[in-house]
Amino acid sequence: MSPPLDLRAAALLKLLVERYVQDGQPVGSRTLSRVTGQRLSPATIRNVMADLDEQGFVSSPHTSAGRIPTARGYRYFVDALLAPEPLSAPERHSILEELGVGQERAAADLVQSASMLLSRLSTMAGVVTVPRRNLSTLRRIEFLPLSERRVLAILVVNHSEVQNRVIQVERDYSAAELERCASEINERFAGMDLPGLRRALQRDARDMQLAVNRMLSHTAVLMEKALTGAGEGADYVLAGGTNLMGFQELADVKRLRELFDVLDRKRDLLSLFEQCLSATGVQIFIGAESGYQVLDECSVVTAPYYVEGEVAGVLGVIGPIRMAYDHIVPLVEETASALGAGLKAKR
Repeated sequence: MSPPLDLRAAALLKLLVERYVQDGQPVGSRTLSRVTGQRLSPATIRNVMADLDEQGFVSSPHTSAGRIPTARGYRYFVDALLAPEPLSAPERHSILEELGVGQERAAADLVQSASMLLSRLSTMAGVVTVPRRNLSTLRRIEFLPLSERRVLAILVVNHSEVQNRVIQVERDYSAAELERCASEINERFAGMDLPGLRRALQRDARDMQLAVNRMLSHTAVLMEKALTGAGEGADYVLAGGTNLMGFQELADVKRLRELFDVLDRKRDLLSLFEQCLSATGVQIFIGAESGYQVLDECSVVTAPYYVEGEVAGVLGVIGPIRMAYDHIVPLVEETASALGAGLKAKR
């Protein structure tokens, strides 16, 4: 973080950022003189602006057009001057109505709703990573024989989420064999998280006597195949990507094409979001801070969401650097809190 500014310079920088975010136009000294409560003359303000310009907090797009914040100016504003505003009553109501405890909806639907909420309430792009697999708890599993050495695995996880998977096996299994394998898992491992279940099956298959081990080995093989891809591989749900086309700063066709390519490809953005899994609270990446050139004209505001005290995933908003951080930060925070609570009720 930059060294602290004196009170007058900090107050004027704050006003300039807020005015520019609101209007999108360079802010002149006379405008600041009218809105400031310090009764400073335009000449005094010009001197302060010249100092801020020299320090890299503001810049002049044209010689006499006033000044705009730089990425460094936004960073100082976010770190030292930002005063988040409470969400409006309708916004709070929307979040609780869509994500609140008591909603009879699957986890995937809640994640989709959260991304759409973030997009709608921010008018930017909303992103939510899917809950991590270690939060999935097995309730019940069934195996049904199919043709050509295939088995249908039906997993009921968390509260009532059903996942169906067709798995390829090395030999044919009878319906009775599959029923015994499913019963073994349901009796001993229902209520266990999926990674723990896999480890327990592998351990028991090694440690049990040979007669039992044979049956457990078949069970472990079936379960291993059923769990492959069950929440593995990070992913996210994106809503409102086309909203970014409405911002003048991002209107360049080449830049938009590259940005949409990143959003569609997912890998780079997931890498950025995964950095936030171990962070506490809201993280704000301004321009080049993200480490991805295609996001140099964007800001990304993220927060982790928790289920029963464990980090389940990350959500956030992507938009232009000129965004209303005082509104976006509490929006991201409260959506993360509501999504975590909603997912907890599903377990």
